[in-house]
Amino acid sequence: MEACAGTHYRARALIKLGHDARLISPQFVKPYVKGNKNDANDAEAICEAAACPTVRFVAVKSIEQQDIQMLHRVRSGWVKERTAGLVQSRQRLPEILEDAENNLTMAARQIFADLYEQLVELNKQVSA
Repeated sequence: MEACAGTHYRARALIKLGHDARLISPQFVKPYVKGNKNDANDAEAICEAAACPTVRFVAVKSIEQQDIQMLHRVRSGWVKERTAGLVQSRQRLPEILEDAENNLTMAARQIFADLYEQLVELNKQVSA
């Protein structure tokens, strides 16, 4: 099978049933695809790739390995989201909110305060 998130589950199920399930990285299947992408062309490409003596198979991940991979991806997303906020804005936001003379409306102050709290929470999640 072509490796993707769902195929690890299917491969584990097939192995429990006594089958020899093997996963192939999509990058090794793509050169064998003929024509437009559809199920029939994909299946043919996977068969051709699997028959190639130099093809490398992907190890079937356990549930625990997939959990760890999910954790890393979520954390990476949090880091990207946190980094997306400008560093200087993040540092100066508390003083901007405290300055009563900067002509920010109460609605704007509340929005910026909420955004600042979200950044603080993202920092806690990334640290955890």
